[in-house]
Order: sequence, then structure tokens, then C-alpha cells
Amino acid sequence: MNYFKHETAIVDDNVLIGEGTKIWHFSHIQSGARIGKNCSLGQNVNISNHVILGDGVKVQNNVSVYEGVEIEDYVFCGPSCVFTNDLTPRARYPKNHKYVKTVIRHDATLGANCTIVCGHEIGAYATIAAGAVVTSDVRPHALIAGVPAKQIGWVCECGQVLNRDLSCKDCGRRYCLAEGILTETPSLD
Repeated sequence: MNYFKHETAIVDDNVLIGEGTKIWHFSHIQSGARIGKNCSLGQNVNISNHVILGDGVKVQNNVSVYEGVEIEDYVFCGPSCVFTNDLTPRARYPKNHKYVKTVIRHDATLGANCTIVCGHEIGAYATIAAGAVVTSDVRPHALIAGVPAKQIGWVCECGQVLNRDLSCKDCGRRYCLAEGILTETPSLD
């Protein structure tokens, strides 16, 4: 075993877990899940059947990632964030593994206690504020907040909120916006 599993964690059969990953107290990794290298799964995390997590993903305490959700590399899932996989759930009428797909693109951040309604894509480097309820696709680098969530700004690749001129005060990256797409401006160095 080339990953760490706390003695209280449960890992079912037919699971792939990458080198350097850490699975903490009372977590459960279900059959068919694929977890990349150097991930961190906090206390009381559930990774459902056939879920895919990329490399370097951090899933904080009390998060359940349900079947139908795919999380790319270096995504941060804040404490108690919520994923759904069924738009019309009924206890009496199970979906028989026909769940609505949700994709979280690389380097996105999902704040504590946010909810991602299934069937949407969260773009690369996007940031979802704590407590937001996402009910539509989110563009790359977008800063989203509220209920229902709406875009309130843009974020840098490094995670900082961009200034009005679309520059980052921390790392110095500059961006331009064309047709709703934010792209990094090449450095003049």
C-alpha cells in the first residue's frame, strides 16, 4: 500500500488509490472509485462508487462525493461542501445508477458548505464562495457567490481576487477578457 489510510477508514474492493494519498478518520471509499496521487481526504469523507478524483485533490471534512461527479487535478473541496447527482430524487424510485454528471475542472475551489447542483461544470481556477448554491455552469476563473450563485468577479490562477484592471496584486499575473473568456496576458519580461 503506497498511501496512508487511518485505521477507522474503510476502503472497499476494486478501488484505485494513488501514491501519497491520505485518507483520514471515519472515511469510506466505495467500490470502483479512482483517486489520484497526493490527495487528502479529511475526516468523515465518503467517495461513492465510480467517482474519479484527479491528482492533488483536497477534500475537507464531512464531504460526500456522489456517483456521477468527476473532480480533476488540484481541486479544493471545502468542509461540508455538497454535491448532488439527481435532479428529481425519490426514495421510492431509485435511479439505478443513472445519475446526472457533474465535472469540477482542475484547480477550482469550492468553499465551505457550498452546494453544487448536478449537471453543471465548474471551470478551471473558478472559486465558489462559502455557502453558495450553484445552479448553472461556472466559467473558468469566475468568482461565484450567493443563493442562487451569481458571478461577482474574477480570480487569478493563484487564487486571489483580481483587481478591476484584471491584474493580481499578489503574483502579478494580468488577464484580458474577450467574449466572456478570461485569458492570461503574456508577460513583457
